[in-house]
Amino acid sequence: MPEIDDLAESTEERMMGALDAFEQALAGFRTGKASPALVEGIMVEYYGAQTRLRELANISTPEPRMLVVQPFDPTSIGSIEKAIIAANIGISPVSDGRVVRLPVPELSEERRRDLAKQVSKRAEEARVQIRGIRRESNDFAKKAEKASDITQDDLKELQEEVQELTNNYTKQADDRAAAKEKELLEV
Repeated sequence: MPEIDDLAESTEERMMGALDAFEQALAGFRTGKASPALVEGIMVEYYGAQTRLRELANISTPEPRMLVVQPFDPTSIGSIEKAIIAANIGISPVSDGRVVRLPVPELSEERRRDLAKQVSKRAEEARVQIRGIRRESNDFAKKAEKASDITQDDLKELQEEVQELTNNYTKQADDRAAAKEKELLEV
């Protein structure tokens, strides 16, 4: 934990990190349009090490409903196909030996609802993480007050500031989740 003087700033940085992680998770939810974010985080076994797909290949969208994965090392195509299938993203890879094509199918109504539920679940995880950061920050402030590093008034002020940050970041997570759910449920 930081110094007590930097508590609010460090709390905000950690909450921002939680929100960024949530946004990256949202990018992986497909809405019927091809986006490199759908696959770039997939872990591929490459020479015995787990490596992100974006580090092994160029990922492009030549058409609105098609992703093309062009590996830097053509021998890794088999591993890339296996990893995409194992990721269970609902896209079947098609390989010609040099590139892997990923035709993005239209989402069914049931799949859209399922993805919206997953977005809600991820949003709740983000809110829990943000509240956990709030709890840690408040505990740190309480210990500082017990150790007489700050006054009770300072403690109350810090707790109010941390609560304000918590409210702000949970609202942002909720807003982004609602926007993604709306995008998923549009036909």
